[in-house]
Amino acid sequence: MAVSSYGTNHPLAVKVWAKRLFVEALKQTKFSRFVGNTPASLVQRRTELAKGPGDRISIGLRMQFGQPGILGDATLEGNEEALQTFTDNLFIDQLRHATRTGGKMSQQRVPFEIREESMEGLRDWWADRLDGAFFNQIAGATVSVVQANATTVLDTTDTRFTGNQAAIAPDAAHLILAGQGTVGSPPTLEASLSATTVYNLVLNDIDRCVVKAKTLTPAIRPLKVNGEDKFVIFVHPNQTFTLRKNTNTGQYVDIQKAAMTGGQIANNPLFTGAIGEYNGTIIHEDARVPIVQGTITGDATPTRTNYFRAIFCGAQSAGFAIGQDNRDGAMTWVEELFDYENQLGVSAGLIFGLKKFVFNSKDFSTIVVSSWAPVIN
Repeated sequence: MAVSSYGTNHPLAVKVWAKRLFVEALKQTKFSRFVGNTPASLVQRRTELAKGPGDRISIGLRMQFGQPGILGDATLEGNEEALQTFTDNLFIDQLRHATRTGGKMSQQRVPFEIREESMEGLRDWWADRLDGAFFNQIAGATVSVVQANATTVLDTTDTRFTGNQAAIAPDAAHLILAGQGTVGSPPTLEASLSATTVYNLVLNDIDRCVVKAKTLTPAIRPLKVNGEDKFVIFVHPNQTFTLRKNTNTGQYVDIQKAAMTGGQIANNPLFTGAIGEYNGTIIHEDARVPIVQGTITGDATPTRTNYFRAIFCGAQSAGFAIGQDNRDGAMTWVEELFDYENQLGVSAGLIFGLKKFVFNSKDFSTIVVSSWAPVIN
C-alpha cells in the first residue's frame, strides 16, 4: 500500500508547519482580535514592508485646518493656511526562538511526538510574546516590561518585549490618575499612588477617558462595531477586582446592567472575552496590562506590583507590520539535524514590528489610567 510521508526537512512539511504555527499562535493572542487593515481598526495592519525591502514605515498625520477663513471680498491671497503634518515611524526586525531535542533515545522514552510538542511550545511562546509586546507598547512601558505569560516583570527596556522597538511613555495629556486624581505630569501623577492614598479604578474613570477622547486635539476616534461607535479599555485583573467590589451606586452594578448577552455582538471579536461594557467602552481584562513604571513614593513598603496602567484605546492606537518573508502568513520555520542526525532542532522566526502611534510627541489614540490595586493572595 502506498502512503504519503512528509519527514523532517521535507519542503512541503516545512511550509505546512510554518503556516500552522503562525495561524495557531495568532489565534491564541488577544491583540489579534483588534488587528484590521483599515484606519478604523484598533491595531492597523501595515503591509508596505511585506511587498518589498526596508525596515521602516513612515506614517503621516495631517492635522485639521484651524484658521477662520476670509469673509466676503477680503483678500484671500497671502492668507492661505499651510498644511500641518507629523510623522511616526514603525520599525520591523527579526525575532527568533528555537528548541532542540535530546536525541532519538529521548523520543523513545516518551509517548508524545517531540516535533509536535516543539511546535506547540513555540506557538505558546510566540502568542505570549506578541501579546506582551502589544500591552507593553500601548501602555508605554519604558522601565519595566511584563513577560513570560504575565508571571514575570523585568526591569529592562529590551525591545524584544516591546514589539522590536522602544516603548514611548504616555504624555501628560494622555495619562490620568484613577479615582478622581488631579491631572499632571506622569511622574507626579504616578508617584502619588499608594496603599494609604488609594486611587482605585472606578467607572467614572472611563467617563473621563471618553470625554478626553472626544475633546483632545486631535480627537481619539472610536472603533465601528456593527455601525456603532465603541472604545476599548484594557484592565489588569487586580483592577477588575476593585471594580467588582465597589458596591456604591452607579459603579459595578452598571456593568451588570450592560451585560452582553446574545445579539449581533455574540460573534464579534471585539467583544470576545470582554467582561462588560460601560459608556460605549468595551472592557477587556488581561494579566499582561503593565505595572506603573519607576519608583513609587509614599508607600511604606513600595512594591510596583500594586500599581497598574489600564489602557483606553480608540482607532489606530497601534500599528502592526510584517516583513516580506512572512507575507504569506507563515513563520520562518527551520528544522535542522545535529549529532549525526540524532537530534532535531526547530526554530521559528518572524520579521515584524508593533508600535503605539505617537505624533508630535503625543499619543495618538491611547489614554493610560494609572491606579492602585491590592495584591490578591
